[in-house]
Amino acid sequence: MIALENASKRYGGTTVLDDVTVSFGKEGITALIGPNGAGKSTLFGLIGRLIKPDAGRVTVDGQDVSTASSSELAKVLAVLRQDSHIAARLTVQDLVEFGRFPHSKGRLTVDDRTHIERAIAYLDLEPYRARFLDELSGGQRQRAFIAMVLAQDTKYVLLDEPLNNLDLRHQTAIMKLVRRMADELGLRVIVVLHDINFAATYADRIVAMRDGRIVADAPSGEIMRPDVLEAVYDTAVDVREIDGRPVALYYR
Repeated sequence: MIALENASKRYGGTTVLDDVTVSFGKEGITALIGPNGAGKSTLFGLIGRLIKPDAGRVTVDGQDVSTASSSELAKVLAVLRQDSHIAARLTVQDLVEFGRFPHSKGRLTVDDRTHIERAIAYLDLEPYRARFLDELSGGQRQRAFIAMVLAQDTKYVLLDEPLNNLDLRHQTAIMKLVRRMADELGLRVIVVLHDINFAATYADRIVAMRDGRIVADAPSGEIMRPDVLEAVYDTAVDVREIDGRPVALYYR
């Protein structure tokens, strides 16, 4: 279980995460939604130890992330940031191998190579393994990064806006892949999404944030209501049922 207890983060006089208590890990996929500046990426940063909280505590399976060993934490928690800074002249093979570093420390074993091959096969990346990242399309590149995370072989996976800069076809393909990873591999995925319709379609649970606080937390269908979404986004939202699924429509 990933748990935040009264976690807060401030920058100067601005509070970006305000006394948040929440846990993740029971559901297959939890979508984190909310307007820009709501605190979603900050919350991710605290969990992944990329940011230190000013108050409160963050634990992963009982390990306090502020004191846990980096290598041990990386064996249970994988974080894919939206601004991953990895050299474009790496090949897909090189990138996926990075996922095994917490286990191998750079000396790949037979077991490491088994995980690497499984990840490449699962993401259908075999034809691209020798290609450099800057030779791939946006969707192929994102699949390569997810393969790196998959090769890390963790219980929890955090994806920070994995649909950024992808077209509709590739956004759908990535979300179908994330759903399949949760269902077939038993991963617990927490994903930051801007599109609430993707969240409603693919997530089991939605946690909505605004102004550094959690303002709604429920199964996806219960969040897809005009009153809830208007409170989150401060804009008019209509929710219609299409083919048995709730779909949010936005108005100016």
